[in-house]
Amino acid sequence: MRRTLTALLCLILCPPLLAGAASTPDGLRAMAGKVTLPGGVATLDLPPQLRYLDPADARKVLVDSWGNPPGPPTLGMIVPAGVDLLGAAGWGVIIGYEQDGHVRDDDAGADYAGLLAQMKETVADRNTARREQGYAAMTLIGWAEPPRYDRARHQLSWAKELHTEGSNENGLSYNVRLLGREGALVLNGVAGMNQFEQVKRGIHQVAAAAAFTAGRRYADFDARTDRLAAYDLATLAAGGGAIKPGLLGKLAVALPGFSQLLLIAMAVCGVWLYKVLGRRPARPEAAQAQRRRAG
Repeated sequence: MRRTLTALLCLILCPPLLAGAASTPDGLRAMAGKVTLPGGVATLDLPPQLRYLDPADARKVLVDSWGNPPGPPTLGMIVPAGVDLLGAAGWGVIIGYEQDGHVRDDDAGADYAGLLAQMKETVADRNTARREQGYAAMTLIGWAEPPRYDRARHQLSWAKELHTEGSNENGLSYNVRLLGREGALVLNGVAGMNQFEQVKRGIHQVAAAAAFTAGRRYADFDARTDRLAAYDLATLAAGGGAIKPGLLGKLAVALPGFSQLLLIAMAVCGVWLYKVLGRRPARPEAAQAQRRRAG
């Protein structure tokens, strides 16, 4: 999982964005209808309300408009048609592919209540490091929507509610995994809890539009030749299946390993905190300087 460089990150976003961010770039080539993703791993049969941006245009939005530092390469981005990407109704879906092997689904009835307790401990254990890096502590409140596996679509979905120290509104991390022959498409939506219905609706519209190409579908798995993933459905819900850090601000960060939770550290402490609290988090060096002055 650690060596996988691309993952499908999905963010259902609701900018107002950081002060000083650029406007929506001119000349974006938004494509409608059926799109084949780079590499041919999957297609998107988009409904009229959605548009596809290729990787170059996606970077313009992510870096130039939304103020994220350059991150790992993507397979493009989905945006709503006719919506100002810098307005309150704007959101985007970052697309990539996590090729870690075939994920078995025979544990679809896992003990997710017990898993939640383990994940809460993981979040709490990382708060010391978060504070040292200049970020607020986080608490996993619980499932905003417990894990649910659609065996017919080979689709796992769940949502977590998180609280960031100092915020007046809890955060939402809504996740969908679409399983294929050799890996998974990953959708991860980040917003405030008050936008739960918007996030849920948007993520599932994107999931419904996606389909693996022939030979890459879940049913195409060949146990004689194909590699199995080192994790299962329960591990996915716990945050396994690494999403490489790099797209900060509006992007969720998934940490590798079975016991790691999607902490969305930079996302929640970046644009989301700015939106809720009206301020940016201190950078690590700035936070250290403040502590030295206070001491």
